[in-house]
Amino acid sequence: MSYTLLSSPLQGFTDATFRNAQQKFFGGIDTYYAPYIRFNRKMIIKGSYQRDLNPEVNTNLELIPQVMTADVEHFLFVIKYIQSLGYKELNWNLGCPYPMVTNSGMGSGLICNAEKIDHILDRAHSETNVTISMKMRLGYENSSEILDAFAILDKYPLKNIAIHARLGKQLYKGGVDLEAFQKCIDVAKHTLYYNGDITTVAQFKAMRERFPSIEHFMIGRGLIADPFLPSMIKADTTEYPVKRWDIFREFHDTIYQQYDAVLSGPTPIKMKMLGFWEFFSQSTHNPQKVYKAIKKAGNPMKYRQAVGEIMAAQKRNVTR
Repeated sequence: MSYTLLSSPLQGFTDATFRNAQQKFFGGIDTYYAPYIRFNRKMIIKGSYQRDLNPEVNTNLELIPQVMTADVEHFLFVIKYIQSLGYKELNWNLGCPYPMVTNSGMGSGLICNAEKIDHILDRAHSETNVTISMKMRLGYENSSEILDAFAILDKYPLKNIAIHARLGKQLYKGGVDLEAFQKCIDVAKHTLYYNGDITTVAQFKAMRERFPSIEHFMIGRGLIADPFLPSMIKADTTEYPVKRWDIFREFHDTIYQQYDAVLSGPTPIKMKMLGFWEFFSQSTHNPQKVYKAIKKAGNPMKYRQAVGEIMAAQKRNVTR
């Protein structure tokens, strides 16, 4: 059975800069999801969202916009906006687990509100012709929430429902609940996508074997930690390219330069890259030491020096 690999969106990470560089240097992802559009108080699409969804900077990849809201007017406004850019599908985020989101009744905090989900989907399908897909958790408090939501979701021609097999209250802690995901497969009428803890080729294979009916797999944190992962899955190999760290360095330098060009001053770029290195370090032979070295780099010159030393250490480790 064939399969499709999708990039699960992570706010602050999987923007156009990362997406384009990941595709250029590594590849393997069939479809990317943009980080969610969210409103504060005014019904305005922020400049950062506009730049990220600009078709001119997403020409060489398939991209699906995403929205996170519990307000039907906001939802309809985003539909009109993304359609004006030529997008035909909108993904609705009912998966975000962070308290500042869920306490506002959005993300995974909305899964238990069947009435509101029904109202938004009803108006979106009756007033627009956009294709809607869902990104969900199993629930916020318990996994019965998504099963209850299916009764509403089944009323609408959704393209798919991507399920991160955790509860919202777990955040990213604890293991995925594969039995609960199987229950979703057993009752869902829509196409389901699997998401959660695919960080190695072996884990991907285990998920394929565990859920043979699933043809779409989303990779989130694993993609940032190891951008080689999708292409290695596609090649069915656990062997990295001979010049693994040269390729990674070129990728790193590309996104660093592009972020540095748009961020103001040394502190924002330092914090931006520190966030990435929290993931990047996981693929090195000494994650704690690597992350500590990046954290200690107090200015751009010291940062570049730290990166050079890290790359050299990784190459030495490979040749031993």
